[in-house]
Amino acid sequence: MALSFSRATLLLVLVAGSAGCSFFGGNAAKPKPADLGVNVPVLGVRQVWTAKIGTVRGMPLVAHVQGPIVTLASSDGVVAAIDARTGGDLWRVSLGEPLVAGVGSDGKWSAVVARGNEVVVLESGRELWRQRLPSQVYTAPLVAGARIFVLGADRSIAAFDARSGARLWNQSRPGEPLVLRQPGVLMAVGDTLVAGMSGRLVGLNPDNGIVRWEAPLASPRGTNDVERLVELVAPVSRVGSTVCARAFQVAVGCVDASRGAVEWVQKAGGSHGIHGNDDTVFGTESNGAVVAWRRTDGARLWSTDRLQHRKLTAPLVLGRSVVIGDDAGLIHLLSREDGAPLNRLQTDGSGVAATPVAAADTLVVVTGNGNIYGYRPD
Repeated sequence: MALSFSRATLLLVLVAGSAGCSFFGGNAAKPKPADLGVNVPVLGVRQVWTAKIGTVRGMPLVAHVQGPIVTLASSDGVVAAIDARTGGDLWRVSLGEPLVAGVGSDGKWSAVVARGNEVVVLESGRELWRQRLPSQVYTAPLVAGARIFVLGADRSIAAFDARSGARLWNQSRPGEPLVLRQPGVLMAVGDTLVAGMSGRLVGLNPDNGIVRWEAPLASPRGTNDVERLVELVAPVSRVGSTVCARAFQVAVGCVDASRGAVEWVQKAGGSHGIHGNDDTVFGTESNGAVVAWRRTDGARLWSTDRLQHRKLTAPLVLGRSVVIGDDAGLIHLLSREDGAPLNRLQTDGSGVAATPVAAADTLVVVTGNGNIYGYRPD
């Protein structure tokens, strides 16, 4: 089936910066961020290296981790694979054109999307092929099973052969009046391709795009297009076959992806994805609250307002900490048990531009100016 981009989907909702979301218009005064007080380090952390990628402003960046390697890109077209053990490049290439989504990788192939609506695939830093896409893309491509999967902003999915670039199949749905300019959900769970389509997690056969199951986490509500906007946003928390995800500004919930069954859904007002461990799911709300839910049933375990109105990234669970960045370039380490502060780290002040990631016992943080920081515990 050929993909199409309906006229209605040309109107976008812009999601700004590292955490806040804003619709066109509006002049409301910004609330004052909560006073952080004096930093009292309970958990020792030291900076072990720095690197540079170039500005990532205006691009919904995802730093991809594969073993000790972090692959990431800049909005002006630089793609690099960095060894998290040293901060050094394994390879780096400049594509010479702006990027709008990336990076997806499996360690062999890496994929980004250029502003000219082309998926570009690299092998060891060398451009292998590119293919034109018929819709806008804000989600990093998924590289899995020697294939490249691309989720369009209009909820379409295209699959390509990773070696040749041959188009394997397309899956499209009716366009929505509004779409989000931020990464959606696209992942592999066993032999199923799992994607976020409107307020649903959808499981597809990766060989042909046929839908296996659908699991609703949220439904459109309200009377206008803005109020009725429903979309699942990255990152997600996966443990085994259970995938927990956030529906933008509506809910957090978990799905058994082996059979497409919804396990629980709780109301939540955040605009970024979630993370978790075997026992707990963590998220940041749009007002800066940090919330922990019990993974088995969604019961709220704790919530803290100590980072209120600080425009937070999605969280990363790392050891005993929940790691969160903010738009002032601060990195907050909170206790995963109760949200108490463990430490606070300062970057370059340009804002944390992507959800922090962990690779090779190293916390990796990227700022809006494209500076990359590697931290390890003392």
